[in-house]
Amino acid sequence: MSEYGSAAARRNAIAVYLALGSLAIGAGLLGLSSGAIDLSFRELLVAVGLQGTSDATAQAVVIDLRLPRIALAFLVGATLACSGTAMQGLFRNPLADPGLVGVSSGAALAAVAMIVSAPHLHLPASWMPFATPLASFAGGLAAALLAGRLAASDGYTRSATLLLAGLAINSIAGAGIGLLTQIAGDSALREAMFWLFGSLSKSGWDELAVAAPILIGTLLLIPRDARALNALLLGESEAMHLGVNVERLKRRLILLIVLSVAACVALTGVIGFVGLVVPHLLRLLLGPDHVRLLPASALGGAALLALADWAARTIVAPAELPIGILTALIGGPFFLLLLIQMRGRVETWT
Repeated sequence: MSEYGSAAARRNAIAVYLALGSLAIGAGLLGLSSGAIDLSFRELLVAVGLQGTSDATAQAVVIDLRLPRIALAFLVGATLACSGTAMQGLFRNPLADPGLVGVSSGAALAAVAMIVSAPHLHLPASWMPFATPLASFAGGLAAALLAGRLAASDGYTRSATLLLAGLAINSIAGAGIGLLTQIAGDSALREAMFWLFGSLSKSGWDELAVAAPILIGTLLLIPRDARALNALLLGESEAMHLGVNVERLKRRLILLIVLSVAACVALTGVIGFVGLVVPHLLRLLLGPDHVRLLPASALGGAALLALADWAARTIVAPAELPIGILTALIGGPFFLLLLIQMRGRVETWT
């Protein structure tokens, strides 16, 4: 019996799922109960109408503010981690991250450009809440499409070229963002910081309704290619011999990753390292089997981002830290440690 199908591996996977699920539930309850107004568990039950007569203030805080924020943290965290897992499997490299193809920086550049130029465009007031997220989504797609076009040659997508193109686009976008922040006014600069450092503070039911179909669709579709990603671990030639259409797999997964990450950045700004840290840690616990790794990464990403959001709201309360700063503080040292561990190894892995 294979390692992936052994009884011990199944028991280990179940234990990891239960631990991650419990962590996510705990993070959600922390997020609902903590903040500028702290609520007990009983007050939470009252606020959602499950016990006693609901208090209007508590109900507004929980239902209108915190619940959509927690739901968005779960969806965005799960999507970023699942996308990171797929990206690492696709490129057979534990350093791969959804942001490497330029989607995050392209989305941030377009968002900052819209913020700075909006006062001069004279857009209708009803358009303003949607202008920046739509610009961000379009910018992320455009950057990723450009990287994909540069990497395409003779009908094939060159993985190394795609990553190099993404790095170049990240550099150009960073320069563009720096230039725009120099000419931005005070209010536009503050707004731009939201996109550059990431935050869930603008989450609401309307934003969640728009993003949920894309994010949930990604979380359902990516695991369908789990066995193909397992075959790809052996190498592209071996995967083709096993019946995997490698080129079609690359295009399909990259499209799903780009769409989902662009949607995430459009709603929350740039939140880095979730797609790098979570998959690598869970690969140490579960092994490289994507059938188990992808669902576990989704749970882990949801729990991590919900915990980070809770910390961002409570560490300097009543003020709020940008959530991207916290994930960078976690992910930056982890990334350096990973680089040190990989020193002297081959670039790809199985």
